[in-house]
Amino acid sequence: MYVIGDIGNTETKICVYSTQKKIVKKIILKSYLINNKYLKKNLSSIFKKKKVIKKIIFSSVVPKIFKLIKVFLLKNYKLKCYEIKQLKINKLIKILVNRKQIGSDRLCNAIGINDNRNNYIIIDFGTATTFDVIIKNKYLGGIIAPGVSLSLNTLVSKASLIPSLKLKKVKNVLGKNTISAVRSGFYWGYIGLVENIIDKISKYTKKKYKLILTGGYSHLFIKSLKQKAYLDKDITIKGLLKIAKLL
Repeated sequence: MYVIGDIGNTETKICVYSTQKKIVKKIILKSYLINNKYLKKNLSSIFKKKKVIKKIIFSSVVPKIFKLIKVFLLKNYKLKCYEIKQLKINKLIKILVNRKQIGSDRLCNAIGINDNRNNYIIIDFGTATTFDVIIKNKYLGGIIAPGVSLSLNTLVSKASLIPSLKLKKVKNVLGKNTISAVRSGFYWGYIGLVENIIDKISKYTKKKYKLILTGGYSHLFIKSLKQKAYLDKDITIKGLLKIAKLL
């Protein structure tokens, strides 16, 4: 079995796959709750069968949580785990930037979608809204913009007359009250941000791309973009599985 995990700022996803790439178990943890007690409660069912575990690989954008999990597994189960930047992932994709400066989740996304034939822009609606550019089998770099949820929560916390609200897809541009006005501003504002950045990337590189959307709010925006886009919320896990199978 392969154990692969994606440690994010909000959630930590851990999946167990058979050697035939079939998912055996999936656990989603709240990142801010992770400590030794929380790990023991939620992960013991996976690691008690340690003899059948071949590899444990993580993508992490929260170093302290990866370190905590690494120590936990070594101390309690005598198991070693690795973060993808410790591994030779250049076999799967050529990284044309300093990989120390690129989030592991973004590198996994690039590996997950890379097919050595097409050009892709991956847009991840996570804590930040990120854009990553892949041409053939090369990772060119990307863009980081403010995240939808983070920006919305900041506005609500700073403006006393704006109540807490959930972002929804809206048809009307003009809001009739505070809530609908905020929803319109965020929804159509992010559509404008995304389309403008896609246009800038295309003009800068003089290439055409397939669009892949992932992350929490991706399903809200996918049908409102001018260019056809594809939704894949498991792209990071797919990248991790590719790495696990190769190494």
